[in-house]
Amino acid sequence: MANPAPFPFTVPVIQLDPQSGKPLPGWTMSKDLAIYLQTSVVQAIAQAPQFFPSVALTGQSASISTTPIPLPSLLTGLYRLTYYARITTIDAVSSSLTVTLTWTDGAVSPTLAGAAMTGNTTTTVQSGSAMIHLDAASPISYATTYASNTPGAMKYALYILVETV
Repeated sequence: MANPAPFPFTVPVIQLDPQSGKPLPGWTMSKDLAIYLQTSVVQAIAQAPQFFPSVALTGQSASISTTPIPLPSLLTGLYRLTYYARITTIDAVSSSLTVTLTWTDGAVSPTLAGAAMTGNTTTTVQSGSAMIHLDAASPISYATTYASNTPGAMKYALYILVETV
């Protein structure tokens, strides 16, 4: 994010009556301060990365079929996808979890899949981050592949974050 210009301390904060030097009725913001806020602060904020509320799932005990992340309609451009998965309840014997992310780039659907998580402990975690190029108004989706010797015994949490770059 670009830093805004230093605050103009010599600029009046409120518009003063040119004849009396007193504040105008309604305490109107000065033109110079309004210009500073518009050209410096607002532009810096507009250029900052945006984080989109994405996915926060807990207590999952089955595979999740390909599901679009609930996002506003995104523009063509670069985005960062970050995910975190953790086994929260183990299977008595063994289990496996794989996280897969998909999107559309140039009318092609690339896929990013993490390695199968087979640790079968509550300290088994996986996270990943990838920069992607996304076609306008196309979904970013996720899926999980779940395997457990005792179906439904292993539970996991999954968190996914999408941000502009």
